[in-house]
Order: sequence, then C-alpha cells, then structure tokens
Amino acid sequence: MSVETSQRVELVIGGMTCASCAARVERKLNKVDGVSATVNYATEKAQVDFPGALSVDDLVGVVESAGYTAQQPKPDEPRTDDTDGLRRRLLVSAVLAVPVIVLAMVPAWQFTYWQWVSLVLAAPVVTWGAWPFHRATWTNLRHGAATMDTLISLGVAAAALWSLYALLFGTAGVPGMRHGFVWTMERGSGAGNLYLEVAAGVTTFLLAGRYFEARSKRRSGAALRALLELGAKDVAVLEDGAEKRVPIGDLKTGDEFVVRPGEKIATDGVVIDGGSAVDLSMLTGESVPVEVTTGDAVVGGTVNAGGRLVVRATRIGADTQLAQMARLVEDAQTGKAQVQRLADRVSAVFVPVVIALAVGTLGFWLGAGGGADAAFTAAVAVLIIACPCALGLATPTALLVGTGRGAQLGILIKGPEVLESTRKADTVVLDKTGTVTAGKMSLTDVHGEAEVLRLAAAVEHASEHPIARAIAGAAEERLGALPPVVGFRTVEGLGVVGEVEGKTVLAGRTALLDRHGITLGDEFAQVKAAAEERGATAVVVAWDGEARGVLVVADTVKPTSKQAVKELRALGLRPVLLTGDNAGSAKAVAAEVGIDEVVAEVLPAGKVDVVKRLQAEGRVVAMVGDGVNDAAALAQADLGLSMGTGTDAAIEAGDLTLVRGDLRAAVDAIRLSRRTLGTIKGNLFWAFAYNVAALPLAALGLLNPMIAGAAMAFSSVFVVSNSLRLRGFRGVA
Repeated sequence: MSVETSQRVELVIGGMTCASCAARVERKLNKVDGVSATVNYATEKAQVDFPGALSVDDLVGVVESAGYTAQQPKPDEPRTDDTDGLRRRLLVSAVLAVPVIVLAMVPAWQFTYWQWVSLVLAAPVVTWGAWPFHRATWTNLRHGAATMDTLISLGVAAAALWSLYALLFGTAGVPGMRHGFVWTMERGSGAGNLYLEVAAGVTTFLLAGRYFEARSKRRSGAALRALLELGAKDVAVLEDGAEKRVPIGDLKTGDEFVVRPGEKIATDGVVIDGGSAVDLSMLTGESVPVEVTTGDAVVGGTVNAGGRLVVRATRIGADTQLAQMARLVEDAQTGKAQVQRLADRVSAVFVPVVIALAVGTLGFWLGAGGGADAAFTAAVAVLIIACPCALGLATPTALLVGTGRGAQLGILIKGPEVLESTRKADTVVLDKTGTVTAGKMSLTDVHGEAEVLRLAAAVEHASEHPIARAIAGAAEERLGALPPVVGFRTVEGLGVVGEVEGKTVLAGRTALLDRHGITLGDEFAQVKAAAEERGATAVVVAWDGEARGVLVVADTVKPTSKQAVKELRALGLRPVLLTGDNAGSAKAVAAEVGIDEVVAEVLPAGKVDVVKRLQAEGRVVAMVGDGVNDAAALAQADLGLSMGTGTDAAIEAGDLTLVRGDLRAAVDAIRLSRRTLGTIKGNLFWAFAYNVAALPLAALGLLNPMIAGAAMAFSSVFVVSNSLRLRGFRGVA
C-alpha cells in the first residue's frame, strides 16, 4: 500500500478586507480532505499542505468559490501594494464629501437646487468610494456573515437610496427646499428628508481608517526583506590565487573567497586559511566575539572583526543559516493569529438585530394601518440611524492620537491589531545582549599593578579585536594618551605582544603566558575564574617574565534595566531572560536586574521554540529583542517589541518599535498600548450607544433628521474628545 505524499504551496490571497475574511478562507480550505492550511491576513498569504491527488488549481478554485482570489507568488514579482489605490479613493471621496456635509449642516448656505448639487457630489462617494465596503458585504452575505463592512454598506445604501427617493418622488427635490433645525419629534412620511451627508461622511471617515490600517499592514513582509538584505551583496572569490569580485548570486559551493577585517562573511563555510575574531552577536546573541582559525565553521552574514580569512563555501542560497532564519520568521508570521477587529465582533451581533428591527418596524406599521409611506420611512430610518458616523472615527482617532503620543516618547505602534495583545500579555521574554545589556564590551575591573591598564592598553590599541578596543577605549578615557608600542604582533587566537617603554608586554589568554613560560599565579587565577563564572572575559597581562594583572571585560547591564523589570512586573508581566549567550553570563545578568527565570545558550530556532513552549502553557507572550537572532521569536510572540537600536530585521519583525535603546520604553509601550485600546473600546461603546438609544425613536417613526444629525455629530465630537485625552499620557522613562 503506497503512502500518499503531501505537498506544500504558498498562495497569495486577494480580496480580504478583515481578519474574519482570512478565517473564512482558512475554514474553506481545511474542509477539503487532506488539506491543512493557515491563512495570514497581515501578509495576505496562505501556507497550504495538500495531498498529491489535488493540484494547485484545485486549491485556487476552492479559494475563488469563497469569493476571493488566489495565485502562486512569482519569485521576482514584488508584493502588490493597494495603498495607493485606497489613498486615491480616500482623497477623491473627501474632496466630494466635504461640500455635501457643509451644505447639509449650514442652512444659510443652502442655495436654490443645492440638494441636486449634493446628489451629484455624493453619488461617486457612495458608489465608487464605498465600493470596497459593498464588495465585502456581498462576499460576507454569500456566506451568511456580518461584519462592520455589512453595517457600513447597509447604512450608506439606505441613506443614499432614501435620499434619491425623496428627491425624485418626495418633496426634497422642489426648488428652494431647506434643511432646517427643528428640535421636535413628530411622525411624518420622511419624503422631504435627505441623508446624503450621512452617506458621504461615513464613507469618507471609514476609508480614512481603512487606509491607515492598510499602510501599517503593508510593512508586515518587510522583516523578510530586511533579513535577506543582511547578507553580503558581493564577494571576493579566489581564482588561480587572484581575487575577483563577483555578485553573491554567482558564488558556488566549494568556491574559496576572502573576507577582510570589517567585512561580512558572504555565506556559510569553513576557514581554510587565517585566523580572526568573528562577531556572531546578531545571529546567536553571543556578546563576546568568537575566535576562529583553520578548520572552523563560519556563518554567512556575521562580521569578521579581526584578521584576514580565506573561507571555502559549504552552503549557499536557501541552504544557509540566514535563509533558514528568514523561513523561521515567515513561518512564525503565518502562524500568528490576527486579532479580529472589535467593530467586526460587535457588528456580527448588531447587524442582524438592526435588520430584524427594520423588518419588524415595517411589518408593524403596515399591520397597524399607518400607511406604506410612513412604514417605509420608519424602517429606513432604523437602517440609517444604525450606521454610526462615530464608528468611522472610533479606531482611527484613538490610533492617530495614541501613535502620535507614542512617537513623541520613542514608541512606534505598527497597527491596531497589536493593541489587543498588549492587554492580554502575561509573560515578557527579554533578550539579553543589546536589550537588557548594552550589547558591547566594556572594561569592568582592573586587578594587579598600577601600570597594568596603561601598558596593556598601549599594546591592545594596535589591535582591531573588539575586546582590545574596549580596553584601549577605557584606558584613553581614564588615563589620556597611551604610550607608543614597538614590534606589535598578534598571536593567532591567543592575544597580542608588543614592546612598551622597554618592556615586552603580553595581553590575552593564559595559553599565551604558558607559551612564554610564565605562570599566572593563584591570586590572578582566582580572579580569572570568578570573572569567567559570571560570563565575563578575563585578559591576563604579563611583562618581564611575570604575570602582572588581570583585566575583566564584559557586556554591562544598562543602568535602567533593573527599574524596567520592576515596572514590567507591576504591569502583571512575568519576566524571562532568553539568550544565546552562556549560562554563567545570563544568570549573573538576571540576578542583577531581578529576573528569576533564565533560558541560555539557545540558537535562533531555539528562541522560537521557547516562545512556542510558553504559549503552549497557556501564556500570552510579549518578546523584547534587538538582533537578527530575535527576529523569528519576535514574529512568533503574541506581541513583539523590537529595540530601534537593533537590526532592521528585528525592527520589522516586531509589532512595536522602541526607538530608544532603553528597556523602560517597553514599559511605556505596553502602558500606552493598553490605554489606547481602552480608549478605542470606549469610543466604540459610545459610537454604538448613541445609535442604539435612537433606534426606538426611529422604529416609532419619531426620528427628525436634524435630531439624528445632531446625535451623530455629538457622538463624533465625544469620540474625538475622548481620543485627545491620550495626549496627556506620561511615560516612566
């Protein structure tokens, strides 16, 4: 019996307008036997595993039957950007809608035949401008679903069609007709009532909200581009002993290439000549550069911090560790559940209730002998008042003010869907290097004779090694100008030697002293062991055949990290320190800032696994990181906070970007996000509440258009005022 093989395909899905659309496509695909699919609204992609009996065309057909489009992405084709079209739709609608609203609200400006001018201006807005909402409503209705799009489309259509009826068959089209402010409630036919300003205004407000959301969603694929751009663009290949620069795409497995100090290693390979220190921090989080020599493996994208290397390529293209990390990020983004818009969840209940009420109102008045005209007036009034103007302002205004205040505090919020996660988060995973710590080597202790730092720094000053730079920089800051060095040389993988003021100075590892027959001694050996136990690097110094001291270099904790951890706990978050660095260093840092849970010595894929494990335990995870090695974990976390001082890949993979390299900014980001979400919820409540309160009046046929307009205007003013309160938010930093 043969086992049917499973295939995987990625499809680009078109036509989705909200998270519920993505859920609908996913359900439709998963109903097919043998198919397992995940659909991501943010990236507009579906990952589909399907049996060999099916073809990609079959899957495309399933998606199209749900009312959406699907196609396989073309390798060289950039992702389509629909924000330009949406922006054009918004601008045209706004230009046409403003005069309609002004004419309706200012009776003194209502010239003869103004109502017909309003119709001409409003018609493109309620048809072409509102087309995305009408199209989504049709798709939703075909599947028996109701979202905010349904509510908008129904309200806009009802307002526009009733206005057209009043103009053509009622009294609204007569010359000299005025919209006066009458503050009384009375039953009438409604044949003279116009609602064109409602239809045009609501459409424009909601297009503005949809445009700003689409702009933030467009950035979701940028993490992958940032990751892939980290690699070298060209490489110096050795051909018959001569170097030749070629594009990275021309490099083949087995080729030998040269990496000079400061250059990125072009691809994964093995060192065949030379020795150097390689900065792996962006991949592993290891704060100390790793010494490599002949026979050692190196990873593409990392930086050569020391001497010249000749490397033989072992993996290229999609097989490299960097490409595998890009896949990790994409998989994490695809699997990340998108929060359905709050307004959609409310609309799913509100829309059927409104439709039922409108039908019930029509039936009641017809049955009560009120006449068809009055019955239809009351029923349509129910649909019109159910479309709240303030709903279009509820989310965008709070986001606009909240994100604006965040930008002032160095916090960039990428989109509305991330706010829900900030409220639910109960665990915060903190990367160590560059997030809790400074991410660069600093001289922390000097043990031994008074001259140790000055003489050792003089020799180290001639070296390009990151540890050497840390020692030399600290010495220049403390002591001023350093003495010159003569006969400087690097001893591969061990340290440096040079003559300073007539003394032959050695600085490096214990093995360097052993090679010169110098014993370290018990006192310095204990200092060295204690330093290494807490994850620091000990540089031993000797001259004139005797060990003279130990310099301790380490990645130091940022001054504000301890306070930030305390504030995170106060927000109800449980901190976890996660790092690729060694366990000794991680535990020392955790103890210093007050973190109990530590996970150390993990690779990028391991970081993703740790986040998944915490999520499997039922925790809602926020992750703060800054390196390439954090990108996939940031994407996997329920809430990713990326330090703006870090790499582009990490910044793009996060949901929130912290411009300052201060962990307290994470506290501010979570507090501000929670406050903004609370404001949005309050806005939505009032946006619906005013209209719900007016529904009984509409059903009774007592809804005066001016009272309805005033109620809508007041609810809109309230929503804007409520959002503006976010400007008073104060950060802890």
